[in-house]
Amino acid sequence: MRFYIVIPAHNEEAHLAITLKSLANQTLLPARIVVVNDNSTDRTEDVLREFTDSYEFIRGVSNTSTPDHLPGSKVIEAFYRGFSELDDDYDVICKFDADLEFPPDYLQKLKHLFESSDTVGMAGGFCTVLRKDSWVRESLTNTDHIRGALKAYRKQCFEQIGGLKNAMGWDTIDELLARFHGWELRTDIGMEVRHLKPTGAGYAAVAGRMQGAAFRRMRYGMVLTSVAAFKLAVKKRDPGYFFNCMAGFLMDRSAYLVTTDEGKFIRNFRWKNICKKLF
Repeated sequence: MRFYIVIPAHNEEAHLAITLKSLANQTLLPARIVVVNDNSTDRTEDVLREFTDSYEFIRGVSNTSTPDHLPGSKVIEAFYRGFSELDDDYDVICKFDADLEFPPDYLQKLKHLFESSDTVGMAGGFCTVLRKDSWVRESLTNTDHIRGALKAYRKQCFEQIGGLKNAMGWDTIDELLARFHGWELRTDIGMEVRHLKPTGAGYAAVAGRMQGAAFRRMRYGMVLTSVAAFKLAVKKRDPGYFFNCMAGFLMDRSAYLVTTDEGKFIRNFRWKNICKKLF
């Protein structure tokens, strides 16, 4: 099973070496790793060069993007800059962050998850963060969700869902579309990855508007968007996030990310999960 990995990296001189070393020491080596230096202003390029000089399967490319922090779109553009450098001779394509430390058997276990069933389209482990003196699992997501930091896709699933969407919430859209097309998501709580730079508490107000726009583009509808926006606002402890999210939903005029049938599936799936948690 051939693994291709794309790693977007913006100002990651403090962590990139740890990430690449952990991947270069895997019991199952990846066939290709492409690191995208996305407009870095620190020593990311120097760190990357040390690894490209030492490992034949690691290469680096540069990407020039806006210095603004744009949740979702910036990282997806960087991912596709790296993806464009790869051929299609892969079985699994991974989008990994540049601030992770993988255990030596991570790719080997990932391979086992995909081999457990031909219907497994996405698979992954979980991020852990340092709390005092212990590494504990992040509480940002449920066990049936794979963080955007360590996504892995079977080639056929990746192609059928149309790849990664250039929008905030892309790492939820991909899972919903995978389920719509009959693919399973498989996770393993024993596959723990150290997240060296934990996700911040929140973004600026623009992030809320982008999230609301993404909900509209996913065909959530007004009521489901209100519920989802309220849930996010509570999780972020930011009442203003709800209003920014709803404003983004109402003001957005961009093209939908999913078809009518996919949107119907997404709404039904979301409402079923909400009812399950409530009752």
